[in-house]
Amino acid sequence: MLLAALILAATYLGVAFTRLPRVNIDRPAAALAGAVLMVALGVLTFEEAVAAIDYNTLALLLGMMLLVVVMQSQGFFTLLATRTVAIANTPGKLMASVVLVTAVSSAFMVNDVVVLLFTPVVVQTCRTQSLNPVPYLIGEAMASNIGSTATIVGNPQNMLIGVTSSISFARFFGYLAPIAAASTLILLAVLWVFYSRTWAKKEAAVIGRAIEFSSPVPINYQGLKRSAPVLVAAMAAFFLSSFLGIRVPLVALVAGVAAMLLSGIKPSEVIQKVDWVLLLFFGGLFVVIGGARQAGVLDLLLDRVDVASTVGGIVSIHAVSAVASQLVSNVPLTVLMIPLVERVPGDTLWISLAAGATLGGNATIIGAVANIIVAEGAYREGIVMKFMEFLKVGLVVTTLTLLASIGVLWLEFAVGFLR
Repeated sequence: MLLAALILAATYLGVAFTRLPRVNIDRPAAALAGAVLMVALGVLTFEEAVAAIDYNTLALLLGMMLLVVVMQSQGFFTLLATRTVAIANTPGKLMASVVLVTAVSSAFMVNDVVVLLFTPVVVQTCRTQSLNPVPYLIGEAMASNIGSTATIVGNPQNMLIGVTSSISFARFFGYLAPIAAASTLILLAVLWVFYSRTWAKKEAAVIGRAIEFSSPVPINYQGLKRSAPVLVAAMAAFFLSSFLGIRVPLVALVAGVAAMLLSGIKPSEVIQKVDWVLLLFFGGLFVVIGGARQAGVLDLLLDRVDVASTVGGIVSIHAVSAVASQLVSNVPLTVLMIPLVERVPGDTLWISLAAGATLGGNATIIGAVANIIVAEGAYREGIVMKFMEFLKVGLVVTTLTLLASIGVLWLEFAVGFLR
């Protein structure tokens, strides 16, 4: 048990403190090294390690990645972003457009990819309008996290929760869509409080000015005519999956492969662009947690935790998720929390974990992968998103959205909608 505990602690230390001094390790490497140690040191046999991997989650991730890569390669996100900013003729409208479209897009496509493609368009638009891009980039990052809360396919941690809990896509959406909607409105209100004075100074100069920028990815309209129907069909199948008796991972795989074959893009090029490192990261974490569980480490820890499917449980899961997301990010946190949540019957704690882990990521730049992607994309464009500026907005947004989430879930629990 001690050996498994040490490997678990070392793995999450590596995940939390990426690039430790004099140690050539990052998050994927920490997860892979931890998994290998679990087998090499005899905590798990090779067969047990293979059995510990959740292939349903990996299949869902792979299917969505294939679908998103095809849509990305054909300029779908460029088209969506450019059409969005084209209708905004004032700073306030531009912010609202960026936030709303990012949130909705992130609900149905993996949010990390949405911000990866939206960021260059937002930066170029702000430069054309002589606006400071930082507030819009902060809004984009936070909106992507908030919007992704709504569905199983919005972000990797929701995929893991959706598959493990067996909550249907439609029911998951029913629970969390009100939280995502309320949180989006809260985000817009907070951004208005922080930045509306700046918008007012710029408004007169912005109205009527043409928006010109180069597309980060060329738009292939002919290709989109073939792949867009696949995307629409996939979304419909996700919502109907429980009624049709089809598993969500299978829907994602079918959609991803269909989009790849119909797109006209060479399949090997699509496959090469899949984020295999993320899949490896997930696989490594599954093995590490599997070893800790089999050795009794998690039982020892969880026996000291008493979480029930009540309002107290909702609050405690939100609080723990918000704090822990800043240390290990939301995906490793979710993998670690699953053994605890599995002990409690019903959907309440699963949904609380999905909301808390995702909304909690908005507190700091390092709280969620989407935030880091936006910050790095901005840096490549010569723009620095300061940690403290993100923090002062993020703490307010995170506090208010978590309170809203707790309130919505309490209401759903009280009326019997949340089981």
